[in-house]
Amino acid sequence: MRQLISVCLHLFNSGLPGTFYSLSELYLTSKQNQMKYVFILCLLASVLSANAQDKEKIQAAKGVIYGQVSEEKSAVAVDELPNKLVDDAYTGQIKGKVVEVCKAEGCWIRLQKKDGTMMVRAKDHAFLMPENIVGKTVLVEGNATIKETSEQMRKHYAEDSGKSKEEIAKIKGSEKSVEFAAKGVKVLD
Repeated sequence: MRQLISVCLHLFNSGLPGTFYSLSELYLTSKQNQMKYVFILCLLASVLSANAQDKEKIQAAKGVIYGQVSEEKSAVAVDELPNKLVDDAYTGQIKGKVVEVCKAEGCWIRLQKKDGTMMVRAKDHAFLMPENIVGKTVLVEGNATIKETSEQMRKHYAEDSGKSKEEIAKIKGSEKSVEFAAKGVKVLD
């Protein structure tokens, strides 16, 4: 990427004076200089799109890490997490089986619990997870808190997971539950 940027700068500096033109001045320059501007803008767009692909989803397999996870230490089972909360919060690692993933982006997963599922979101959308992560046991590192999820957001999550319109229509009211903001997820099996 650095090479592309230096090529853009070289082309800009070698063919044009050292100052940037306003749009009106760009229109008045020669056809050759206009083409250089178009070329530079295309290169810039390529660089930006290459940077956007840094969040490309890597297929889930044993040992793959999404985000940042340190070595496993005292990971808590998902069903034990409510007992580990101190002042309605927990920081550390949890372990569980993925039963659902956001099909729109891969920005959240749900882990299996005895009485349902627990939402795990990629903190600040820092990483994305693939659809084939469903069924895998994972180690998740981050922070758990008790959150109230609005009806609107619950419907949004259902839509992202590919639920039918009938299933989404059945969702009523807000729901209080333990949610996990993950800084990283590691596939264990």
